[in-house]
Amino acid sequence: MSKVETYKAVLKDLTEWDEYLLKESGLPGPRANLELMEAVVSLGTEETFLRYLQFNSTDFLDKPEEFLVFCGTVGLGKLVAEGKTQYLGDLRTLASNKSWRIREGVAIALQVLGEADINLLLNEMEIWRKGNLFERRAVVAALCEPKLLTQKDTAQKVLKVLDEITEDLSVIEGRKEESFKILRQALGYGWSVAVVAYPQEGKELMEKWFQDEDKDIRWIMKENLRKNRLLKMDEQWTAQWKQALGVK
Repeated sequence: MSKVETYKAVLKDLTEWDEYLLKESGLPGPRANLELMEAVVSLGTEETFLRYLQFNSTDFLDKPEEFLVFCGTVGLGKLVAEGKTQYLGDLRTLASNKSWRIREGVAIALQVLGEADINLLLNEMEIWRKGNLFERRAVVAALCEPKLLTQKDTAQKVLKVLDEITEDLSVIEGRKEESFKILRQALGYGWSVAVVAYPQEGKELMEKWFQDEDKDIRWIMKENLRKNRLLKMDEQWTAQWKQALGVK
């Protein structure tokens, strides 16, 4: 029995989950209990998720209560996948949360939606990509996921979104802000994920950005060239561009 299934069995025997979740959250610590989160999302209800989101506060960082908010956030993705699209607005707000775990929870929630309805996710991400930098980071983190990029048309659309977000970087001010740094970091791996899913068009787009002089775009492209997934996709092409851009 997997860890997730074990946790699900435990939760089914409990009438009240809070004390158990707080104890087994893994917080404070570097890694929250992702298997337990998955079990909570699988078994939880709308009432459960909304109640856990109420633990969102100004002083919950790296405390067990943060885990409850994390579970509630991912749970919203399940609700949207079930047709309760009114919670997309809540997810968009949470994408700018001060907690990196909650922001990551938004990306996971969006991937839950994408597995159920990729077209709905893509349409929503077209809106978010025009939002603030935290929201754009959520777009990249959500869409650059191999399990969502198994179809050519989906990969094409994701590459287009990445191209547009990257193009917008050149006019962004305040590049020392945290929001810009986390967006840049996401783009620093996201491109390689999407390119591997559709190399023919992806490599052409990356080659365009390889020639851009913007220092942050250059950093993003170099970071992607360091990813082993590109080497496995096309060793010669990757080595050629690593040499051209001085990537070690």
